[in-house]
Amino acid sequence: MSLEEWELIDEELRELRKRRADWDFIRKLSPELREAIEVYIERGDLRGAQHIADAPLDEFIEVLRRAKVWTG
Repeated sequence: MSLEEWELIDEELRELRKRRADWDFIRKLSPELREAIEVYIERGDLRGAQHIADAPLDEFIEVLRRAKVWTG
C-alpha cells in the first residue's frame, strides 16, 4: 500500500471518529479526559491519549466507548 493510500485511510477513520462522537458527553468530562479523547479522535493514538488521560487502558477504552469514538 502506498503512503497516499494510508493517509486516505487515516483521514477516513478520523472523520468517522468525529462524526460518531457524542460531543455532549465529551464536553461534560474533565479537561484531561476531554483532551485525551480529542487527541484520540484527531490522531488515532490510543496510547498517547491514554497517557494524557492518566487512566488504565481498559478504563480509557470504556470512556471512548461511552463517547462513541472507539473504532477498535
